Amino acid sequence: MDLPERARVVVVGGGVVGTSVAYHLAKMGVADVLLLERNRLTAGTTWHAAGLMVTFGSLSETSTRLRQYTRDLYAGLEAETGLSTGLRQCGFIELAADEGRLEEYRRVAAFNRHLGVDVHEISPAEVKALFPPARTDDVLAGFYVAEDGRANPVDVTMSLAKGARQRGVRIIEGVPVTGTLRKGGTVTGVRTPFGDVEAEIVVNCAGMWARQLGEEAGVSIPLQAAEHYYLITEPIEGVSADLPVLEDPGAYGYFREETGGLMVGLFEGAAAPWSVERVPDDFAFGTLPPDWDRMAPYLEAAMARIPATATAGVRTFFCGPESFTPDLAPIFGESPELRNYFVAAGMNSIGILTGGGIGRALAAWIASGRPDVDVTGMNIDRLQPYQRNRAYRASRTVEALGQVYATHFPSRAFTSARFARRSPLHSALSDLRPYLRDVSGWEMPDFYHYSGTFAPSWGRPDWFGQWAAEHRAAREDAVLVDMSFMAKFLVQGRDAAAALEELSANRVANPGRVTYTQWLNEAGTIEADLTVTQLDEDRFWVVASDTAHRHAFTRLTRHLDGRHAFAADVTSGWAQINLQGPRSREILAAAADAEITLPFRGAAELEIGFARVLCLRITYVGELGYELYVPAEQAVHVHERLVAAGAGRSLHHAGLKALASLRMEKGYRDYGHDIDNTDDVLEAGLGFAVALDKGDFIGREAVLARKARGPLTRRLVQVLVTDPKALMYHGEVVRRDGRDVGYVRAASYGHTLGGAVGLAMLDAGPEPLDQAWLDAAPLTVEIAGAPYPARASLRPLYDPTSERVRVQVEGSGRLDGGGGGPQTKRGSGS
Repeated sequence: MDLPERARVVVVGGGVVGTSVAYHLAKMGVADVLLLERNRLTAGTTWHAAGLMVTFGSLSETSTRLRQYTRDLYAGLEAETGLSTGLRQCGFIELAADEGRLEEYRRVAAFNRHLGVDVHEISPAEVKALFPPARTDDVLAGFYVAEDGRANPVDVTMSLAKGARQRGVRIIEGVPVTGTLRKGGTVTGVRTPFGDVEAEIVVNCAGMWARQLGEEAGVSIPLQAAEHYYLITEPIEGVSADLPVLEDPGAYGYFREETGGLMVGLFEGAAAPWSVERVPDDFAFGTLPPDWDRMAPYLEAAMARIPATATAGVRTFFCGPESFTPDLAPIFGESPELRNYFVAAGMNSIGILTGGGIGRALAAWIASGRPDVDVTGMNIDRLQPYQRNRAYRASRTVEALGQVYATHFPSRAFTSARFARRSPLHSALSDLRPYLRDVSGWEMPDFYHYSGTFAPSWGRPDWFGQWAAEHRAAREDAVLVDMSFMAKFLVQGRDAAAALEELSANRVANPGRVTYTQWLNEAGTIEADLTVTQLDEDRFWVVASDTAHRHAFTRLTRHLDGRHAFAADVTSGWAQINLQGPRSREILAAAADAEITLPFRGAAELEIGFARVLCLRITYVGELGYELYVPAEQAVHVHERLVAAGAGRSLHHAGLKALASLRMEKGYRDYGHDIDNTDDVLEAGLGFAVALDKGDFIGREAVLARKARGPLTRRLVQVLVTDPKALMYHGEVVRRDGRDVGYVRAASYGHTLGGAVGLAMLDAGPEPLDQAWLDAAPLTVEIAGAPYPARASLRPLYDPTSERVRVQVEGSGRLDGGGGGPQTKRGSGS
């Protein structure tokens, strides 16, 4: 075996993703790339993939762009390599046979058209004309993309591999990677039966084996293989290779031509995990014994859409493994546990249709040092180590596969593998009948006084009134919100202040003060959005959102490396109770039996009963309020004292649904929802939290360069729909004078403002985007196919001067100071 002793990059896995990563690394000029495949190229899951090539269907810009790039890559690859990818752009149709799916696909279609997908809503008769074998009597509409279709997974992989070889990549088959070499928290190579290979970077593209390979390296990759089925019929009259691909999610099936017959693919409602303990090392081109009894109801439902399949002979009933992740998003990026160890795995059965884009995006990250697409929804560091536990994977995978074809209602949530993490207040709040929501694994109240029924809908849910009441309570009285899921870090050491100043765009060395800041990268885009509180000279309290927990902590600890500064993740040791609203000071004073004179952004230790509590005067709802950090073992005690103090003072409990609507009325940002790693801090509207005069910090030069280029033409703005009946969630297209100018990244219902409100990134083209531009032409938002008038603002639509936040201390005759602009604290709960 002629195995090299070293390479700059070792890619492990020769499926479509691994060959795509290798191809794109070479295309971007990265030299000395080695791809190792344990068996032969396409082994594992690539060889038996259905090969659908579909750009329609996602409300994620990243996912849609990955699909578009992949389709275009496959269309042109043959000209470069001489090997066909088997791409046939025969068209694609998505069927909506119920009202829920019809509204979903109308919302998705508008968003996809905004991104350049040429999708058309067509009638049942047009569906029948395009796909004659289909029964359409119950179809409400179809959504048709003429440029989509299918590709051949083996041909795609071989063409990528040839393209990689032509550019200098060495591909060696029959070499399993059995171990990972590492030193000082950094990967240094791989181990094989034929010797070690030194490497600067290792990329785990091992597919359904990725979890096992990661475990050996100390990297958590929580994916799980499940049985995946399709049936291939004998030839059917009228079926040709030009027939479009047809998906009918309501009947669990997709259909495409296969050698004159039809492939009937299935995404059943309840899946069967396969080989939870360990995927066999020698499984390469194997199949699994099909479970006819379990699959019969799903197969019958799918075949009812194409009656001819019920009478045609069955050529093959195939069952093979496919890997799925806890949230149906890929596992992508540099691992938080090991520097320079990258992962691209867990494609959730869309590896072929996103493989080109995934490979390009990961290669760009490796080549440039940072991703060039929004990765917040698929970054490996969003996941928790416990999610790779056998019990978790066995439970969640049963549900995950079925969610692929579920109707994606806005409030839908996974019901499996729940109650893994519970707030210290979990039991104390149970008498209030909370509807519990999975928040990064934490069971958190979404709203209270839950009736016991939850009917998913695109319209106003039956708990809308309760949500509105909790929202109003925060505006008019006071609320308690359990925010214990927030990430909390204690940073200590003589170099802590200097290190945090380098990381933070704002000036954070402010004794006894809370500072809202972003952590930027060298390009001036956002890596974290959080608060830093200086407790004393060498001790700081850092709070980030649940979704950014591991990302922020990894960035922090790596930056502290080699300094006299140390970070401890204390999230589980402290409850966070937010007391917010106009009467919050009065209630806190009663609970603490002391006068509360803490200024805005002030921090102090309070006595509440028998507990000593860290109190920060800060808000994420736009009112006078406090965040109380309590040792976990005393959280129930403090909660009891607060409730007692609130008796007769109109204290209510509020859930995360109210938190989301309150923060959205104020325009407060939420990293991973409405701002992400591709956003310039100035375009995100957060320039007020950047202290350019404090000295050097990461990203400073990029921010200065952006300011020097002149007025901003792309900005995040608040959008309010003026029709109170309309509802926004995410992805709604914003038009100015009839022209697309952006889309809503996150939204809620503004119970105080009287309409749906969201944050949208808008692009003014060559013109400066200021309030005059927003006001100069009519704005509309497209919601489920209909345009709704809207207005937009660069300042918060609710309390734009933040007088309610910086309300005067009683008797002082002044507003509390504290600097900053209208956005003062970020959090989670969107």
